[in-house]
Amino acid sequence: RRLADEDDELSEVQPDAVPAEVREWLASTFTRQMATSRRKTDDKPKFRTVAHAIRAGIFVDRMYRRVNTTTLLQFPEDVVKTLKNLDDWSFDIFHLAEATNGQPIKYLAYDLFSRYGLIPKFKIPPATLETFLHRVEEGYCRYRNPYHNNLHAADVTQTTHHMLCQTGLMNWLTDLEIFATILAAIIHDFEHTGTTNNFHVMSGSETALLYNDRAVLENHHISAAFRLLKNEDCNILSRLSREEYREMRSLIIEMVLATDMSSHFQQLKNMRNLLTLNEATVDKPKALSLVLHCCDISHPAKRWNLHHRWTMLLLEEFFRQGDLERELGLPFSPLCDRNNTLVAESQIGFIDFIVDPSMTIMSDMLEHILSTINVSPVEGSSREGDPLPAFPKRHSARRHKILKPWAVWLAENKKIWKEQAIKGKENR
Repeated sequence: RRLADEDDELSEVQPDAVPAEVREWLASTFTRQMATSRRKTDDKPKFRTVAHAIRAGIFVDRMYRRVNTTTLLQFPEDVVKTLKNLDDWSFDIFHLAEATNGQPIKYLAYDLFSRYGLIPKFKIPPATLETFLHRVEEGYCRYRNPYHNNLHAADVTQTTHHMLCQTGLMNWLTDLEIFATILAAIIHDFEHTGTTNNFHVMSGSETALLYNDRAVLENHHISAAFRLLKNEDCNILSRLSREEYREMRSLIIEMVLATDMSSHFQQLKNMRNLLTLNEATVDKPKALSLVLHCCDISHPAKRWNLHHRWTMLLLEEFFRQGDLERELGLPFSPLCDRNNTLVAESQIGFIDFIVDPSMTIMSDMLEHILSTINVSPVEGSSREGDPLPAFPKRHSARRHKILKPWAVWLAENKKIWKEQAIKGKENR
C-alpha cells in the first residue's frame, strides 16, 4: 500500500522556490492525476549462473575488440576513431552524427550489438540488423524534430551502455536482458511526433484516440517498433524462442512505458521506498525502467557544451509546438511560448527537482543491486577527464560504490544557469 501511494511529491516544493511558469511546466510534465495500473509479478530477479559469472570474466575482451571485419557493415575510419570513446559519460553524439553522415543509430547500435556479442548469441543476420537500424533511423527522422530524433535515440542508447558497462550492472543481467535493454533504448522514442502527450490529448489526435489518452507517445513508440520487427527483412528477433520473445517484449514494453514523464514522481517514490526496506529485492524490470528513464533525461548531467546544445534543441521543439497551439487556438503549453519562456530558470528547476533526485535514487539502487553480487569497479579515467571505472571486478562483501561522473556536471551546469538567470533578470 505504501509503495502504491500516489501522493504528488511536487506538492512539497515551496511555492516561491521556482517561478510560476517553471512550476507549471514541472507539474504538467512530470505528474499525472490518474495512475495507470502496474503489472505485479512474483518473479524474483534471476542471477547469472556460475557459467555466466565465468563468462563475465572474458567480457573485457568482447567489449573492446574491434568490429569483426567479416560482418556486413563496414565502419569508416572516422567512425571507428569516434567510437573509441564510446564508454565516456559525456560522449559527443553530435560528433558521431557528423562522422556517420547523419546515421548515428546505425553505427552506434551495430557496434554495441557486436561488443556485447548479441549477433552470434541470438543468431542475428548482419544484413537484417543493418536493415532494421536503417528503418529505425528513418522513423526517427520522419518528423524532422529538433530534439526527439535519431541523435537523441543514439545518445540515450550510449548512456544506457555506460550504465550497463561502467557500473557493472551487466553482471546482474542475462544476455537476453542486456539485449532487451539496448533495444528498448534504441526504440524508446521511435516515430516521435515532436509534440507532447498533452498536445496529442488536447488536440484530439488520432494517436490519442487510439491509446485513450494514456501514455500516447510511449505506446506508439513500442507498437510501431514491434510492427517494424514483424517485417522479415527487419526481424532481428526471429531466432528467439517463444519464451525468449515473450520475455523480451514484456521487458521492452515496461521499460519504454516508464519513460512517460507523467509517471516520474511515482516511479522515484516507489524505488526510494523499496530501498528503505530490510533486505530489499529489486525487480529487474523496475530497475531497468528507472535506468532508461534516467538516461532519457540525463543531458543536464553531461558536459556543458553538450547539455546547452540539447537544451536549445528541445526548446526549439517546444516553441514549434507552441506555434501549432497558436494556430489551433489552444492555450500555450508551459515553455512553448517563444516570447515568454524563462530558459535558465526552467533548467535550474529541471535539475533541482527532476534530474538530480533521479540520478541519486538510481545510484542508490545500483549500489544496492551490485552489493548483492559483490561487484566493484576498478577506477580509471576517460579521455575527456571524467573519473570512470574500468571493468568491474569481484570483491569481498561490503557496500558497493559506483563512480558518479554526472554529479560534477549537474553542479557545474546548475551554477552556469544560475549566473545566466541573474543576468537575464537584470536585463528584464
